[in-house]
Amino acid sequence: MAALAFENVTLGYGRHPAVHHLKGRLAPGSLTAVIGPNGSGKSTLFKGIMGLIHPMEGHIHLEGLAPGEIAYLPQLADIDRSFPATVQELVALGLWKSRGLFGGVGKADRANVAAALSAVGLTGFARQTLDKLSGGQVQRALFARVLLQDAKLILLDEPFTAIDAKTTEDLVDVIRRWHGEKRTVVAVLHDIELVRRHFPDCLLMAREAVAWGKTLDVLAPANLTRARAMNEAWDDKAPWCEPVKAA
Repeated sequence: MAALAFENVTLGYGRHPAVHHLKGRLAPGSLTAVIGPNGSGKSTLFKGIMGLIHPMEGHIHLEGLAPGEIAYLPQLADIDRSFPATVQELVALGLWKSRGLFGGVGKADRANVAAALSAVGLTGFARQTLDKLSGGQVQRALFARVLLQDAKLILLDEPFTAIDAKTTEDLVDVIRRWHGEKRTVVAVLHDIELVRRHFPDCLLMAREAVAWGKTLDVLAPANLTRARAMNEAWDDKAPWCEPVKAA
């Protein structure tokens, strides 16, 4: 089982911090939403977990994880849907841990791809090219790819943006399945009501942790107000790790 621990972690770009002094731990098998205003450091945090950027300060500890045991679903806007690939080819990338990046896809693999597509409601779409799919269908395909990765830690960056309510409901069911399998799932989200209904734990950020714990406690009105105020108090030109002081 996988856990994440943050030891006084500061992340940023060009020596300008975007996540400040984060301390805490995500328990193995937990289901956690990360929320906060735009620009509050949520996606930056995921990039730090993935090792795409390195902490300016502190350490991120990946507990109980071997290489290849993290699945990352990026924002839909980051996916190039004009790339000449089929749904089957996209989803089969989830087999890289067992097949390698250049391994062939055999009969058994195609059956696993078909099963993953069925689980996300895309039966019959294997040979469709990505440019023919709606945003919701592409997101379903990305979830199918994560299913095949069989990862202990799953990171979902805004998985429900620009998709319809039915697709959201179906994909929430997939997340519940992962949670039931004791995988550690972390999702960046904006819909507070969806978080309240489906995510037992929550991290509220405004470039630092405003509140972290059980969702109903974290989403108290006072914490949400504080998060909005804190985010507005940060100046992109402020010096290293120092918020702008109120007048």
